[in-house]
Amino acid sequence: MTFSIVGRSADGSALGVAVASKFLAAGAYVPAAAADGGALATQAYANLALRTEGLALLRAGRSAADVLAAFFAGDPQAAERQAGAVDARGGAATFTGDRCQPWAGGRAAEGPAGSFAAQGNLLAGPEVVDAMVTAWTAGDAAAPLARRLVSALRAGQDAGGDPRGKQAGAVLVVAAGAGYGGLSDVVVDLRSDDHPEPIGELARMLDLHELYFGRTPDEDLLPLDGDLASEVRARLATAGYASRDLTRDLYDWMGRENFEARWHPAALDPVVLTHLRATT
Repeated sequence: MTFSIVGRSADGSALGVAVASKFLAAGAYVPAAAADGGALATQAYANLALRTEGLALLRAGRSAADVLAAFFAGDPQAAERQAGAVDARGGAATFTGDRCQPWAGGRAAEGPAGSFAAQGNLLAGPEVVDAMVTAWTAGDAAAPLARRLVSALRAGQDAGGDPRGKQAGAVLVVAAGAGYGGLSDVVVDLRSDDHPEPIGELARMLDLHELYFGRTPDEDLLPLDGDLASEVRARLATAGYASRDLTRDLYDWMGRENFEARWHPAALDPVVLTHLRATT
């Protein structure tokens, strides 16, 4: 009743999971990831212990294949389980018990586009997994991992997905020190728990995530002086920020608008300027 893809970015810096299912809030159960270990998905008659015990094994240096083999060897209901995993070194593995409801199966591989494990159960057919694999391997390997994972999900859905329908989706990506304020490893953690088009909703939220938390290259930042400084000062005054300190006013306004991740003390992000112009 679920299809998912677990992946490691081509440069090895990020790990993540994306999942879609006709199952309420699937993102609360399926994905798990740790920047210092790996990422995994547990589904079908999911054994949620894999999210903690599996990550512990990955952090201890066990390969993705070893983790799944060891975990399910001790699970008396392994025949009803399905899972996929990648480790921080690039290993990938998938597991499908022989009592998962058909169609059920998966594919895992390592390569220059980044390691992946794609799997699903109660699917329209093997073409769902095949479509996810094609989207992963043929897509832009340099694209953000969350985008690649969601694109693979969309391809799986377009190939038939879960024939019972659509309900929930989620994407989780981690990378060391790459989260909010540099104080977290969680880069993206988005869920669409109950929506008629959950994958489309994930894509919409990823657009917002990029708007608020993306970073413009330093060479594309705008010097905050001259005519631009005058314009920004006037627009901030319209928004209620009119002290003599332009830098402080801009900082406070950006915080109110949730653009703190795009703050630069001596320059202005053009994405922020576009928003300022549109709202003042």
